[in-house]
Amino acid sequence: MQQRGSDRLSPHRDDEMKHELQGMLRGDHPNRAEDWRDPEPGADDDPALADGPVPPRGATTTEEAEREAFRFELARHLRRTAFPADREELLRTLAAEYAPDDLVETVRGLPDGRSFANVQEVVDALGRKPEA
Repeated sequence: MQQRGSDRLSPHRDDEMKHELQGMLRGDHPNRAEDWRDPEPGADDDPALADGPVPPRGATTTEEAEREAFRFELARHLRRTAFPADREELLRTLAAEYAPDDLVETVRGLPDGRSFANVQEVVDALGRKPEA
C-alpha cells in the first residue's frame, strides 16, 4: 500500500503506539506509572446517580421529583405526534414504544371517552397535578 504523505506518523510508530496501549485496553486496573495521574474514586458523600434520575430543578420535595420523573418518562414514550389522543390511542402508542408495564398500567387508569391534548393533561387527569 502506498503512503500519500499525509500521515503524521510512520507505520512503524503506529505499531509501537498500538503496542503501548495494549496494557491499558486489556487491563482491569489503573496502569499509570505515576499515582497522581489515576482518576480519584467517588467520595462517600457524592450523590448516588445510579439509584435514579437527578431531581429536576425546582423540585423541592420527593413528591415533586417523583411527579416530574413520571411526567418525563411519559413524555419520553408519548411524542407530540401522539396527541390529541384518547386513552386507547395512548395505550397503543405506549405499546408501540415498548413503554414499561407500570407506566402502561398507570395510563390504563385514565378516564374513558376523554381526549388529551398533551402529556400535561394526561398527568393532571391521573391526579398528579402540581401543587399551586
